[in-house]
Amino acid sequence: MNFDVAIVGGGMVGATLGVALAPLNLRVALIEAIPHNAAAQPSFDERTTALSNGSRRILETIGVWPALDAFATPIRKIHVSDQGRFGFARIDAGEQGLSALGFVLANRALGSALWSRLGRNAGLKVFCPAEVSQVTAEEQAVKIEIAEAGTATAIDAKLIVAADGAQSAVRSAFGVAAETRDYGQTAVITTVLPQRFHDNVAYERFTPEGPLALLPLDGGRCTLVLTLTKDAAQSAMAWSDREFLAELQRRFGFRLGRFLKVGRRATYPLSLTQSASTSAPRCVIIGNAAQGLHPVAGMGFNLGLRDVASLAELIAESAAKAADPGDAKLLAEYDAWRTADRRGVIGFTDGLVRLFSNPLRGVRHLRNLGLLAFDLLPPAKSALSRLSTGGGGRIPKLARGVALT
Repeated sequence: MNFDVAIVGGGMVGATLGVALAPLNLRVALIEAIPHNAAAQPSFDERTTALSNGSRRILETIGVWPALDAFATPIRKIHVSDQGRFGFARIDAGEQGLSALGFVLANRALGSALWSRLGRNAGLKVFCPAEVSQVTAEEQAVKIEIAEAGTATAIDAKLIVAADGAQSAVRSAFGVAAETRDYGQTAVITTVLPQRFHDNVAYERFTPEGPLALLPLDGGRCTLVLTLTKDAAQSAMAWSDREFLAELQRRFGFRLGRFLKVGRRATYPLSLTQSASTSAPRCVIIGNAAQGLHPVAGMGFNLGLRDVASLAELIAESAAKAADPGDAKLLAEYDAWRTADRRGVIGFTDGLVRLFSNPLRGVRHLRNLGLLAFDLLPPAKSALSRLSTGGGGRIPKLARGVALT
């Protein structure tokens, strides 16, 4: 079987790319090991994702957002603070001329909406559950061997897209190295119910033990992302609900009153994974396969969606000319397009983790003053908004609400 594009990985980023390419009259293959609705699917688990306005626009333009709107909780304000210090910063959607700064969405809802769209296009062939057993790059195409239901299938693709996560097998098959920095931290993720309504405020609070984030959900609930050392995370998983809520109260304070309930907890190790390149001959690397980020600023998936929107636009331009989607010029243009956005978000996120993990008193004093300065400077808030949405450079059509065809 011959395809124009083969996407390896049907998680949030890979599935979005599949939906985005569907209207282009191309032959597209999507290869995913685990069905989207399976409990073992790591992309569409119990976690939630904070979507920027640019990401919402991408999903809206490819026709997915109408199925998600009812499940999305808007973020009207963001409040950032440093425990034990007087500095804080606030970002208000109204002050930025926006109805919302972003939206919080359950990963499972996103997975269901994306995968329901994947089966509607005759030009898109889904292999699932299936795994790539071998990849061989040749001058005119990539040969891919797929193991599916005990049988082997061989396909050719002019372009292969690595969307298979931070430990990407496709990236490795093309000899692209990746640097991994272990932060020595683990995120404990759960849902909590506070006494007071969250008023659609997202909280980011930095503590000596690690940052915590509270994101607004429907029904007055909040998603909690509690960052701990690996040993402390193990202990937290063994705490009773009462002990867990008491420790959360100590770290967060009483802005939302008392925390009344906590849901099931899950842990995720935290690291920064960064590929040495975003492409190789006839291969593009996107999403977590290109950069896996700390969740501290909630920018990882949004950066991955801009990978998708940029690549889909270039492929659409290529398709309009009946050109080769795996052409070296297209790959070089993709690399150049994504460099500044990728570098800026990775640097910002990693710097934030380092800054707020530094225990030195002088550093804590400076970052406290920095929070106050940020709160008083509207241009700084606008600059952060542009960084979080990729608005500092060329903005993809999909992120501007412009269809590819």
